[in-house]
Amino acid sequence: MAFSALGLSAELLRAVAAQGYARPTPIQSQAIPAVLSRRDILAGAQTGTGKTAAFTLPMLQLLSESTGQHHLPRSLVLTPTRELAAQVGESVSTYGRHLPLRSMQIFGGVGMGPQLAQLRRGVDIIVATPGRLLDHAGQHNVDLSTIELLVLDEADRMLDMGFIHDIRRIVNLLPRERQNLLFSATYSREIEQLAKGLLNHPQRIEVAPRNTAAETVKQLMYSVAKEQKRALLSHLIRCGDWQQVLVFTRTKHGANRLAQQLERDGITAAAIHGNKSQGARTRALADFKRGAVRTLVATDIAARGLDIDRLPQVVNFELPHVPEDYVHRIGRTGRAGAEGTAISLVCADERALLVGIEKLLERRIKCEVVTGLENDGATTVALRSNERRPNPEHVQRKKHARTQSSNRDRAARDAASRHRGRGSRTANSGNKRSPGI
Repeated sequence: MAFSALGLSAELLRAVAAQGYARPTPIQSQAIPAVLSRRDILAGAQTGTGKTAAFTLPMLQLLSESTGQHHLPRSLVLTPTRELAAQVGESVSTYGRHLPLRSMQIFGGVGMGPQLAQLRRGVDIIVATPGRLLDHAGQHNVDLSTIELLVLDEADRMLDMGFIHDIRRIVNLLPRERQNLLFSATYSREIEQLAKGLLNHPQRIEVAPRNTAAETVKQLMYSVAKEQKRALLSHLIRCGDWQQVLVFTRTKHGANRLAQQLERDGITAAAIHGNKSQGARTRALADFKRGAVRTLVATDIAARGLDIDRLPQVVNFELPHVPEDYVHRIGRTGRAGAEGTAISLVCADERALLVGIEKLLERRIKCEVVTGLENDGATTVALRSNERRPNPEHVQRKKHARTQSSNRDRAARDAASRHRGRGSRTANSGNKRSPGI
């Protein structure tokens, strides 16, 4: 199927062709016609499937078919992070370049003045994070009563970040009659409840199994001592001649420290996390995309929504505590059909986290054990492939069996103890002499 078969206008097809796209991805081929028919949709799509274009293209088409009143906003896209808002806003501008529509981004970390000036000039599409949008609404800077289409992008992450109350407050500012699109990489009871209260007879679209990684991502694990992780990472980057790699850490401090250590190793690196100013985050991402920085070290929240064309490598320097976050992380590579590699550096303390990830994926990740690596990374790495590790389900079954066996042994010991107690009391009773004898 070609994009021309989806009912998009000539202006949108020109913009799509200019980006080098010839055929829609599965989520695009299903979602675009549904949105154009003005259906509410609940879409389950993992990262890297082309979901941004799946709602951006039909949204632009619908808005271009009618004119708004005095350029009051008619479409609202809510995202969990600033980076994702910027990315979606860029897509709106790219695909809508041939249409007479105005769009803007609203998020924190920057001054409200320029955003207010843009709102006063008039806008058709707003891409926003919930907090800053409510700030503007509270100061009566924005009127949301004319919104025709609402998009919740990466709704699962918004709930994880505690935005549910902000979302409800925003929805109360919107007209009751509107079209709603909800996109989520993973499903949960909370997502289902949100969809039930927000969507009207939605069309469900699911293009990949829930909570799974893209098939285009090659997954590999290195079993390595914790104190040797940094040396191994430097070794892999240098020996593999990696020119662009996204590295995940659990904490902001860890991201800063690792970026500094890589710089000392002669590898250009930058850190991106919530404590960085929006300007610093934007510069770091831009430098990474244009190749001025070889390694971008990020926390989960900061990296959510990063869209980097054909990113070849993602490294989990530390495994996430939540298995679903592993799927989100490695989804930064292998996007839109391109191939990518996801490597995890796993120490002994992280074995339980690995079991949880493999249980979610319902598969084992290929393992190579690292030996012979010095802390300065200078020594050649010796690898021993295919470490024998039990299937996660087998581990659970064996653990249950051991518990059952332990319980049976404990019950047997208790029964034997009670039996010995009764026998002792009986023997003592027979040795007692009657009074007067």
